[in-house]
Amino acid sequence: MKVVNRKTLWEGSYLRSVLVEYIDERDHTAGSEAGQPEDGQKVRNWETIERIGCSGVVVIVPFTDNEEVILIRQYRPPVDGYVIELPAGLIDIGETPEASARRELIEETGYAAGKMDFLISGPASSGSSSEILDVFVASGMSFVGIGKRDEAENMEPIRIPMKDLDSEIARLEQEGNYIDLKVHGMIRLAKDFLNKQSARDL
Repeated sequence: MKVVNRKTLWEGSYLRSVLVEYIDERDHTAGSEAGQPEDGQKVRNWETIERIGCSGVVVIVPFTDNEEVILIRQYRPPVDGYVIELPAGLIDIGETPEASARRELIEETGYAAGKMDFLISGPASSGSSSEILDVFVASGMSFVGIGKRDEAENMEPIRIPMKDLDSEIARLEQEGNYIDLKVHGMIRLAKDFLNKQSARDL
């Protein structure tokens, strides 16, 4: 399978909808021209969403020296409700993912990371978006004050002791908040990463 064409259907201030044309390989018959379907193949369409004005997205899993993780509570219009999330943001054009992660962490939580380790990268919702997430683990943090946020950003940082994570997440959900699914998996993945890193340093 391969993409042969992309067509913008509409474009807003932050997102664009794109119609992706791709070849669905039903038969591997050789001899067709480049970009043209071979015998038994079919050109199909797929609607997707792309970001505008950025080169990617970062997600940060921040741990304090007091064995706490910092989450964000933020109103999200698409679900018409508050969502408990990890700090995250867009990578500006020309900005490295790590620099973006450091900037977004200060803007959203007020904490600067002494250490920012790359954890993992991958698609967030490959059925509807081309968005790729770069995930970082932040540690050795110090409070420097909330950074400058966009006008539409209205969020509340929440510090949760790791020993109370499951019960606190359950409480927040019972209070009517949505829980971003990345919270469950990424925190544990990041904790395992730091534990292995500490074991190597011994």
